[in-house]
Amino acid sequence: MPDADDAAVNAELAALLATVNTIALIGASWKRTRPAHRVMAYLLDKGFQVIPVNPGHAGKEILGQRVYARLSDIPRPVDMVDIFRPSEEVPAIVAEALRLPVPPRIIWMQLGVFHDDAAQAASKRGLTVVMNRCPKIVLEQALA
Repeated sequence: MPDADDAAVNAELAALLATVNTIALIGASWKRTRPAHRVMAYLLDKGFQVIPVNPGHAGKEILGQRVYARLSDIPRPVDMVDIFRPSEEVPAIVAEALRLPVPPRIIWMQLGVFHDDAAQAASKRGLTVVMNRCPKIVLEQALA
């Protein structure tokens, strides 16, 4: 059971998610048993536009959504980048996000994903950074 501080953080993050329309999900998976697949399905069900990014599945579809190889291949701006990759891959993902013509407003690192230097680089450019949180869990707890 989350403590009061955790509930307050989740309420704040749920409010942040309420400002999001389009999410690039880095590390998307077609395997239903993977957390990235379940989170993508949940976010789609909640009305978000989710764009899967996975170089191994580029050009295919996951949950009816076209998969892109890289964040920079997505032909339109995204509000949030949701990272389902190991922490050591975060700096390259954040660097790519910061090079986009219209950078995302939010960098979201999933449960177990941390990178302080990348978070600081994104924050310095005005992006909101969330580490070690899952938007599905945040929304489920906010709706409970």
